[in-house]
Amino acid sequence: MSKKHASSAGLMSWIWRGYLRHHLGLLAIAVCFMLLEGSMVGAVSYMMQPMFDEIFVNGNSGALGWVSFAFFIIFSVRGLAGVGQKVLLSRISQETAGHLRMDILKRLVRQDPAFHQTHPPGFLIQRVQGDVAAVNQVWQVIITGAGRDAVSLVVLLGVAVSVDWAWTAIMLMGLPILAIPITAAQKYVRKKAASARDLGATLATRLDEIFHGIVPVKLNNLEDYQTGRFGGHMKQFVRSEIRVSLGSASLTGMIDIMAGLGFMGVLLYGGAEIISGEKTVGQFMSFFTAIGLAFDPMRRLASLSGTWQIAAAALERIKELLDAPILLTSPANPVAAPQGQPEIKLLDVHLKYGDSEVLRGLNLTAEAGKTTALVGASGAGKSTVFNLLTRLVDPQTGRVQVGDIDVGAMDLADLRNIYSVVTQEALLFDETLRENILLGRTDVSDEDLQKVLDAAHVSDFLPKLDNGLDTVVGPRGSALSGGQRQRVVIARALLRDTPVLLLDEATSALDAQSEQVVQAALDELSGGRTTIVIAHRLSTIRNADKIVVMERGEVVDQGTHDELLERGGIYADLYRLQFQDGKTLVDPVGVAAQVPAGIEGIETRTSWFRRMTRRVFGV
Repeated sequence: MSKKHASSAGLMSWIWRGYLRHHLGLLAIAVCFMLLEGSMVGAVSYMMQPMFDEIFVNGNSGALGWVSFAFFIIFSVRGLAGVGQKVLLSRISQETAGHLRMDILKRLVRQDPAFHQTHPPGFLIQRVQGDVAAVNQVWQVIITGAGRDAVSLVVLLGVAVSVDWAWTAIMLMGLPILAIPITAAQKYVRKKAASARDLGATLATRLDEIFHGIVPVKLNNLEDYQTGRFGGHMKQFVRSEIRVSLGSASLTGMIDIMAGLGFMGVLLYGGAEIISGEKTVGQFMSFFTAIGLAFDPMRRLASLSGTWQIAAAALERIKELLDAPILLTSPANPVAAPQGQPEIKLLDVHLKYGDSEVLRGLNLTAEAGKTTALVGASGAGKSTVFNLLTRLVDPQTGRVQVGDIDVGAMDLADLRNIYSVVTQEALLFDETLRENILLGRTDVSDEDLQKVLDAAHVSDFLPKLDNGLDTVVGPRGSALSGGQRQRVVIARALLRDTPVLLLDEATSALDAQSEQVVQAALDELSGGRTTIVIAHRLSTIRNADKIVVMERGEVVDQGTHDELLERGGIYADLYRLQFQDGKTLVDPVGVAAQVPAGIEGIETRTSWFRRMTRRVFGV
């Protein structure tokens, strides 16, 4: 392989070993049909000599019947063989494309979050859909045309040589001259096709961002701005596609120029032989037909050469994705997951993202069966703790344990089956409400499902939906409100019935009324489980068994709500900012707590208090 591009032979070998060899039997039958179809073209040119010499020149009426019937047989065999090989090869190409898409998707969904941060959704969709479609389209043309045209070309040239080898040599004398420009054109096509594939991925990414952010686009009057940016990328894409077409068309154009040169030479040389009587008109017509028909497959093969460069550009990018290493994998000999409610520990954990140090020797314990809350400013490392527990990322040093077992020692599937996760995003799929809760499970009885719906308060809004559980929730659950989406995610988590619950800002985006309902569902969900909560709304964690205060990747304080308020410090400051009213910290559940020592002289923020009161209590 070259430094810039994988060789065509290498890509063909990869496709053959990975996909096409599984269809060896069908390919063999298709090749037989190809041989029949291609050889019939040669038979047509061969029959030109008896048709002209025996029937048209000599007037042999006896030859009329068998020559006519021979043409009928030739075209019938060609037609049936063409249908057979096209159907078989189309099946092979479609199944190959399907398997290729599945392999890419299986690989991509197992990549870690860092990979997906550097490869946006639009880029990956273009690889899975656009590139595979381009390869499949090209592959269909190649496997349904290349074999047939190659056979036709060989047979037709054989007929031409049998008539006169010298005429054939004159006809093809321009081929060596074209070797260098054809090679240059192929490289040009591949380069421009690669650029077009990249620009296609950029377009897909822009569309993905525009449609997913359509509400902010409208609210900020960004319609013209976004369409303008998309238009700029589109102009570059169109320019690249035009250049690809130019390069591909130049390949067939060079073949036509060579054909004109060859025909001129044959007419000058062969015409004199016919005039002198050394050759018959039938021989010339047989040769002329063979060469004339030969240039059609020759042009198509030249065109396929350019088409293959387009496919090769797409295949290179597909192969890069399939060859990208998966960094987070299960161990060769995994340890069984812990049973019951596990204790969770992070011991002297250090983690960097690039040059940015996120965790600095973090030590954290979440007791079994209890609720531990993580609080701190944005960037303190709270969400990173969840990523470590679920092995979305591994630390550089330190240990992450669940039930005294390192998370890296467990099978990934077993590890993630320990957790139920509820986040503020409340991701739903564009499926029915039932499918969004069951997620493919078929072992859930109607009674168990109803219990989950009741506990998560999904039953409260279910009668308002036209089709109940069979209502399609729309893209990302857009047909439901934020509170309804959260309750659906909680129902999903209840159904999983896992020993550990991870809550990441689960109520931060909700209004006061929805928060109250969702919080009740979360309380139901966390009962009897080891629970870790990330929260900015301190009202949601007042009753936590332990509150851990984080700053810059370290634990700086921990204790119960009352203990932390009594000690002062970061937690007390955060609490004061949310619930200050003069010298009294207003408890979000209605109980007043005296201001801890050390914050007596802090200025009253009446406007802030009013805003927070409306936000928390809805009044």
